Amino acid sequence: MASVAGGKVLIYGGKGALGATIVKYFRDQNWWVGSIDLVANDDANVNVIVDSSSASWVDQNAAISKKLAEALGGGNKVDAILCVAGGWAGGNAASDDLVQNADLMWKQSVWTSIIAAGLGAHHLSEGGVLVLTGAQAALKGTPGMIGYGLAKAAVHQLVKSLADPSSGLPKNSFVSAILPITLDTPMNRKFMPKADFSKWTPLSTVAEILHKWVKGQERPENGSLVQLLTEDGVTQCVTASPL
Repeated sequence: MASVAGGKVLIYGGKGALGATIVKYFRDQNWWVGSIDLVANDDANVNVIVDSSSASWVDQNAAISKKLAEALGGGNKVDAILCVAGGWAGGNAASDDLVQNADLMWKQSVWTSIIAAGLGAHHLSEGGVLVLTGAQAALKGTPGMIGYGLAKAAVHQLVKSLADPSSGLPKNSFVSAILPITLDTPMNRKFMPKADFSKWTPLSTVAEILHKWVKGQERPENGSLVQLLTEDGVTQCVTASPL
């Protein structure tokens, strides 16, 4: 794997709206970028394709780990792993699809975050960066979207565990989670056309924040859950406490 001036970063969820924006941002800064997703991102240097037909978390992890090890080659490390895979589904305890949606949310947020953590243990450089994606809403109860809140709260707890020196990550790793409220994506605009977009966080802003953290700039404390609070188009990073 050729060396580049910027460094090396893996984007888990690199073909989604946020992930694709992050891939392009880092590539524009002359970084080597690997994408892990269901489909390839042509802007990435390397793509690890996830087999969506895999019914087993164990099997999916094994396949991704094998493909990534082959893509990186022997002994090559990355400077950061940014996991922005995820999704949203609603439903309260009376919903017919409660279990179905909770299962989907667990797969999209918790499976990916745990797999990213394992990849970090094996492929991050010392002092590397692992960022996961939680949700500001999951800092409290989410009765109208139980599965979503459950999965994101689990991600928050995972960040706290991974930030401990005994977590198994390389020495001096930095671990955090971004906690968006609403991201300004084409899909969100389609389904919420009358919303106040000035309160939505631009994808490019998230990419810029993550790029700074990876470079060691404006980082919060290790293990932080960082809310992305946007008002009048201006985004602030505000550290939160878990539920």
